[in-house]
Amino acid sequence: MKLYHGSNMRIDTIDLSKSKPHKDFGQGFYLSDNEEQAWAMASQKVIQTEVGTETLNVYEFDEKNLTAGRLHVLRFDEYTKEWAEFVVANRNRTNRKFVHDYDIVIGPIADDKVGVQIRLYNENYIDMSILLKRLKYIKGITLQYFFGTQRAIQTLKRI
Repeated sequence: MKLYHGSNMRIDTIDLSKSKPHKDFGQGFYLSDNEEQAWAMASQKVIQTEVGTETLNVYEFDEKNLTAGRLHVLRFDEYTKEWAEFVVANRNRTNRKFVHDYDIVIGPIADDKVGVQIRLYNENYIDMSILLKRLKYIKGITLQYFFGTQRAIQTLKRI
């Protein structure tokens, strides 16, 4: 399958140490199976950094790697309470350690205003059911693919 990473530059070598911490599934390399979503992320990156040009990095990934037993994989197919709790745990900026040891995590992308919603939840202004409703991506379910270890990165082939 093809996976896409939208950026403001071409990525020839994936360096996990350059990934930002406290993202939905933790510090790692994120891809989408939706080319349009990846282009939107590339555009957002250029706007945020004011550097580079919209660039779509394309990778081939053999889905057999998800079930071959060599990688520790977690998958969320829908917006669920477990998914929301996992995102909240990874987005918790007071936690300096990895929340999990998965090589790959696949699950829905959260709405862009996730930080605000998690703060409201952590401060008990909203409950889990409201948080879950507000985290759903407005355009429907779009899966994101998190590659969090070098072992996982090695399964990606740049094309």
